[in-house]
Amino acid sequence: MKLTELNDLVKSIEDHFGVVAAAAVAAPAADAGAAAPSEVNVMLTNAGGNKVQVIKIVKELTGLGLMDAKKLVDGTLPVAIKEAVKIEQAEEMKKQLMDAGASVDLK
Repeated sequence: MKLTELNDLVKSIEDHFGVVAAAAVAAPAADAGAAAPSEVNVMLTNAGGNKVQVIKIVKELTGLGLMDAKKLVDGTLPVAIKEAVKIEQAEEMKKQLMDAGASVDLK
C-alpha cells in the first residue's frame, strides 16, 4: 500500500466513525516510572563491630533461625535483609540495625 492510499484510508475511517487518529502519548507512562517508590529493599552493607547484636536484630526482622541469620550477616555483603518493604517500615529496620552498629542502605 502506498503512503497516499494509507492516508486516504485513515481519513475515510476518521470520517466514518467520527474520530481523529492521533499518535499515542507516552508521557503518562514515563511519569509513572519517575514517581517515588513505595517499597524498597533493606540492604546490609556492613555488619560493623557488634556482629552478635546485628545477628539478633536480623533474626527478629526476618524470622530466620539463629544460624540462618548468622549466615546471612557473615555472607557476601551487601545482602538484602528484607525485600519490597514499605518505606516507613524500612526506615525503622534501618534505624534498629544502625543502632547496633551496622551499615544499611535502602534501595
